[in-house]
Amino acid sequence: MKLSKPAVSCCSSLLAGRLTLDEATHLAVAFRVLGEPARLRMLSLIAAQPNGEVCACELAEPLGLSQPTVSHHLKVMYKVGLLERERRGTWIYYRMLPEKLALLRESLS
Repeated sequence: MKLSKPAVSCCSSLLAGRLTLDEATHLAVAFRVLGEPARLRMLSLIAAQPNGEVCACELAEPLGLSQPTVSHHLKVMYKVGLLERERRGTWIYYRMLPEKLALLRESLS
């Protein structure tokens, strides 16, 4: 006599929260950009501002970096869509994009 138990799943399907290849590729680029400690510190400083923005010129001193280095890091974060920028005269102001950061956060939960 052959006894067989019905197949019972012990937990929910792993396929429910699966990322597409395109989504994983875009997220990997953003996480790679955030792998640089200076960039994480910049995001932290921008997020801490009452109006949520900062002039690029204000970041060099608190980070202990040269202005060209700060500008490079900001440009990299802008290109991957973590920040938006606005030119005001000779100055460029950067703001975080909460929806992009929410997407990164959600991908890990």
